[in-house]
Amino acid sequence: MTRLIVAAGGGGDTVAAAMLDAGLYGEEDRAVILTYAWDRLLIDPVPGPRGADNFAGLLPMTPAVRQVPAEARPVAPAGSTLPRLAAELPHTFALLDPHHGVEGVTRQLEELISHLSPTSIDLLDVGGDILARGDEPTLKSPLADALTLAACCQVNAPVRLLVAGPGLDGELPPDDFRDLLGPLIHTFTAADVDRLGTVLDWHPSEATGMLAATARGVRGTCEIRDAGLPVHLTDESPTVHEVDLDDAVSRNQLARAIMTTETLDEVEAHSREVCGYSEIDYERNKATWLKDQPPADLNPDTVLAQLEVFEAEATGRGVTHTTFRRITEALNYSGTQRESLRELLIRNHPEQYEAPLWRMANRAE
Repeated sequence: MTRLIVAAGGGGDTVAAAMLDAGLYGEEDRAVILTYAWDRLLIDPVPGPRGADNFAGLLPMTPAVRQVPAEARPVAPAGSTLPRLAAELPHTFALLDPHHGVEGVTRQLEELISHLSPTSIDLLDVGGDILARGDEPTLKSPLADALTLAACCQVNAPVRLLVAGPGLDGELPPDDFRDLLGPLIHTFTAADVDRLGTVLDWHPSEATGMLAATARGVRGTCEIRDAGLPVHLTDESPTVHEVDLDDAVSRNQLARAIMTTETLDEVEAHSREVCGYSEIDYERNKATWLKDQPPADLNPDTVLAQLEVFEAEATGRGVTHTTFRRITEALNYSGTQRESLRELLIRNHPEQYEAPLWRMANRAE
């Protein structure tokens, strides 16, 4: 049997899809995970999603769909987490290329469904921003989710929409869409996370990192992103709920607006009209800014002194945990230094590492 899981936004949704496959379907069947190659700038310095032309070593699955094997490599200067995921996880990763708009994504889905004849098709979003209207002031990244949602509602096959970790992406408060959450499908456990091996030690996703931490029992308030958004880690955080696909489309104005688009440029134009911005514009601006920022020296004494100040201030804001992305940006280091910074902190204060999050502490502890 073959199952298909569509990672709605790429990135951390891809890792969560592997967790979902383990939690729902066990060890016997390994799902095909259809996902964007769209990573944060610290992984991929080129703004926006990657297409098949940005990789070497992809394998054909259908005329419009390529598999990303462990041996594949992004063509410089692009970067991607997908080959490493393929090397460390037993799933098949299929590349979702959005450069031909919703019509192109729909065609890829239809070809893959015809090729695989899957026993189930799940569309997975971590956080719930796939349920955004488009005008919410806290919404930051609606484009990828809207693309997959618009395509999934047009294929001639039953697609089940699943939302994991309500509110964990920091974009929509769970109260904004709780009335849309349907049956509880699964509650992630530590065993589900353990099946990922060491993936979350290096993967930069904050939302899926918090999903994994809450599955392991972590509770509190986690500060994320460069803006320091507070996200509450509760008993609801490790849950997965089904949501009616038609209800999601009726609510998502951007998904409805882009149904017939044939290029990513068209999708961006609609995003600017509906949401007031395109997240790829934000990535373009940030990439330009980052190019002019030389990496700072990771002197251990300096880093630990900076960390002490940051933790004291964060604790005063009621924060109990944070991500290594947040620490990296709060201490003004570059994204390329995130892994070295993580290793330095864990080496000096291993008791504060609640994988994959960092627990705040006063040095007096």
